[in-house]
Order: sequence, then C-alpha cells, then structure tokens
Amino acid sequence: MTPPDTGREAPRPGRFQWYRTHPLVFDAVVAVCALAAILCGSVVNRHVPGGPRLAAHPPEPAAVVLAVLACAALVLRRRAPRTVLAVTAALALVELVTEAGHSRAPVAGAAVLALFTLAARTDRPTTWRIGALTAVGLTAAAMLYGPRPWYAQENVAIFAWMGMAAATGDAVRSRRAYIDAIRERAERAERTREEEARRRVAEERMRIARDLHDVVAHHIALVNVQAGVASHVMDTRPDQAKQALAHVREASRSALGELRATVGLLRQSDDPTAPTEPAPGLGVLDQLVDGFVRAGLPVDLQVPPSAQGLPASVDLTAYRIVQEALTNVRKHAGDGARAVVRIVRSEATLTVTVLDDGAGRPPVPRGRGAADDGEPGGGHGLIGMRERAQALRGTVVAGARPSGGFQVRATLPLQPARTEETPL
Repeated sequence: MTPPDTGREAPRPGRFQWYRTHPLVFDAVVAVCALAAILCGSVVNRHVPGGPRLAAHPPEPAAVVLAVLACAALVLRRRAPRTVLAVTAALALVELVTEAGHSRAPVAGAAVLALFTLAARTDRPTTWRIGALTAVGLTAAAMLYGPRPWYAQENVAIFAWMGMAAATGDAVRSRRAYIDAIRERAERAERTREEEARRRVAEERMRIARDLHDVVAHHIALVNVQAGVASHVMDTRPDQAKQALAHVREASRSALGELRATVGLLRQSDDPTAPTEPAPGLGVLDQLVDGFVRAGLPVDLQVPPSAQGLPASVDLTAYRIVQEALTNVRKHAGDGARAVVRIVRSEATLTVTVLDDGAGRPPVPRGRGAADDGEPGGGHGLIGMRERAQALRGTVVAGARPSGGFQVRATLPLQPARTEETPL
C-alpha cells in the first residue's frame, strides 16, 4: 500500500551516511579539504600586531608539492593506515627540515589525520606505540629546525595535535566496538526469541497431535468394531445390529464432543463459543471402560478411592494412557481377549497398569502396539504415551507378557505437579 503524500520526504535510515557506501569518495573529499586548510595556513602570517594577516609572498613551491603529496596519500588512509601515516609523517619531516627560515606549509596536519585513522582502525597498543614515535619525531624536528625559541607554540602544537588525534581516534574505535557489541547482543537476543517461539510452537503442535490421536484412535476403533458387528448380524439378528448401530452413534457423538473440546483450545481466549468443559480424568474412567465393554472387550477395572483428587495434569495423562492402551488391546488382542486396568496410588507416584491375556490371538513379538494404527511401524500410540509421561517426568514400560498378552505400565510422579501448583 502506497503511503499518502504529505509533501515532505520521510526520513530514511542511513540517509546522511552515504560515506559508508562510498568510503573512497569521502576520503577524497577529506583530502581536498585538508589540502585547502594546509595551503590557507601557509599564506597566513600569525606573528604580526593585531592578529593573523595574509603573507606578502606565496608559499614555496616545494612546500606546496609536499602538501599535495601528503594529502593525496590520505585518500588511501582506510585501506593502509600504517603506510599512509608513514608517508605523511615522512613528508612532514622533510617539510620541517627543508623549510627552515622560510614560509612553511603545515604538512604535519596530514599526519594528524593519518594518525587519527590509525587509532580508529587498529588496537590501542599499536596506536600509542606508533603515535608516540610519530609525535616525538615530528616535535623534535620542529624544535630543531622550526621557529625560535625551541619551545615556541608552533613547535609544541605539533605534539599536542598528535596526542589529540590519537586520543580521539581511540575513542571512536572504542565507541564503534561498543555499538557493535550492543548490536550483536540484540541480534543474538532476537535469534534466541525466534528459536524459543519455534520451540514452543513445535511443543504445542505435538501436544495437540497427541490429543487428536488419542480421541480419534479410540473412538474410531470402537466405531469400526460396532459397524463390523452390525454388518455381520444385519440379516440374521436385526435387534443386535440395531444395538450396535446405537453404539456407533454414541461413540461418534463422544468423538465429536472431544474433538470440539480439543479444537476449542486453539480459539481465542475471549471466544464465547469456546468449550468450557473440564478435561477428562479418572473420575469418568468407568464411562470409558463401559464403552469398551459394549464393544465386546471385557475389562476388569481396579481403581482405589485414593485415585481421586489428583493434579489435573496427572489425571488427564492417566486417563489418556488407559484410553490408548485399551484401544490397542481391542485392535490387536483379538476377539475373546480380556483386559485389566489397575491403578495404584502411593504418596509420591501414581502407577497405571493395563494388561490383556491375549486369548483372542496367538502371542505376538515383543513391542506389539507400536504400530497401533493397523500398519507395521505406522502407529504413534506408545510414542504418545511415553511423551505424555515424560512431560510429567514419568515413565512408560510396554511389552509382551511371558504368559501371553501385552502389558503397559506407566509411573507418574505426583510431587512435581504439586510443586508447580503450590504458590510461591
């Protein structure tokens, strides 16, 4: 969408920092300005009454040549700061020595700029080592060959300007390093936030996938069994077929209700149509078992009264584990099998055991139930149970029984859940 025209161009980041993308052009402009300042300084007579005046004679041609060469070297000051400093210092030294007693051009100004660049682009030890050597050398030459007396301000000024250039360049370098460090920390923090967001999204998707799998696998398995019974006895025993179809209708209604509750978790918190029913738990375990009994799977349920009042996360996890284990029994143990659901609560843990006798089918290799969707290697039932238990720092052990059948045993700790729910 094109923003409205306000008659004034909006400011853009980096608008006045074109020199970052054109460093050579910027350095050329700096070199020209430095040359102009040096030539202006060479035609100004500072030792007259009433203040500085233009000199009566132009600067010496040799001084102008030295100034031009020194300023031309400044164009490459970023690419080779040490070399440029050496060249400008040498030309300034030549100018100081050869122009004694005559009008001079302050070529040392180019060396000042070169020293500033060196300090801004190298480390502090290099700056002070090379800077001290350059400042002492040029100052000594000025005192020996410059205006008299040797402590004249022009001679001392060279040392002062060199010191200020080194200090300013070092300050610029430190500030750039500080800004770069802040930028790096900000980028690292942004990457960390993005990774944390992706991790939370992946965990939420996994949790929703487990819930959907538990709901769909359980109810569809019951619907499949009852539909098969209805189809088998439709002609010979219509009353039993009608009863099986009623069970199909009830199971499908339950599946739709749980799917609606699960999908409702994805809605906005202020959605008035979001479901408010509590998640299932061991309190409604008898209803779950009754559905399997009507589907033809006898289940012996052993739940002590102490299993009530569990933390919500443990209660839901135990319910889902029983639901998934019984679904696997109904799908894999065969007709005529019997199942036992045993729940034991201690002070620290809740143990959920679901086993079957495997009477309806010959013994299967250890690990049956991993492919609980009817295809080898294609199921996620045991994986989902283990993930749910691990989320509570619990364990799930599943395998074939020596006497036949299969067993799933889940151990869920109670203390972590209680600690999380206890206010600080």
